[in-house]
Amino acid sequence: MTETIQELTFPPITFGINQVFDETFDSGWVAFPGHYLLYASTGAFRLAVGQVEWLLPPQRAAWVAAHVPLRLSAAGPGTTSSVLFAENTIPQPEFASRVFAVSALAREMLLYATRWGPDRTGDDQTADSFFQALAAVCADLAAYPDEFWLPQAQSAELDQAMAYTLAHLADKLALADVAGAANVSERTLARRFNEETGMTWSQFVHRARMIRAMELLARSDTKVIEVVYAVGYASVSAFNHAFRNFTGETPSGYCKRIQPR
Repeated sequence: MTETIQELTFPPITFGINQVFDETFDSGWVAFPGHYLLYASTGAFRLAVGQVEWLLPPQRAAWVAAHVPLRLSAAGPGTTSSVLFAENTIPQPEFASRVFAVSALAREMLLYATRWGPDRTGDDQTADSFFQALAAVCADLAAYPDEFWLPQAQSAELDQAMAYTLAHLADKLALADVAGAANVSERTLARRFNEETGMTWSQFVHRARMIRAMELLARSDTKVIEVVYAVGYASVSAFNHAFRNFTGETPSGYCKRIQPR
């Protein structure tokens, strides 16, 4: 990582905060002094940590350990409910970062937690007990992480190849075109994908298309047929089959579950 990391400072207490983003958003690389628990209540966010970028749609939460650099971004409006745990008030997470499905109980607790903001008193035992319970609930859920992530490039050539691929998901992509955009041979590009990401280029394309579809379907004004073509599928049936295999649910079922009612 070559970009500057902004070390944030907050009061040494555990607190919750609700944020509303009316347009595109990019935090840049930041690091929190405490363990950061983020829940996307509406919209679809992207969370980059290390060499991985997760999609964070509604019904998913992210937990990032204290001092671990992260970058949060969104391509459109959204709202988040977050909790910043003072570093020594809960057990150290066994992971640097993790994204997981949120249960109905955890969702209500995350939303309720925002009543205790950064201006709360540090000796509020009710708040402290609540945050301890929330941490325990989310620790159980985080034991079963999501796989809705994309790898990040470690070389300039692969970064160019990934950028070109992501910009042309609606097209009939060929490895030769991507290699040409990155100024490397197909053989070199295939090797770079395997060495730097542990997956093939085709696997990356499929994963990128599914994650882009999830992101688009999180918007209330998007129709499934529009998403089908936006991610390079020629038929609704083929898209539905691929989406269900990747997420475990149909596109329409996914829309009903995550879009605001």
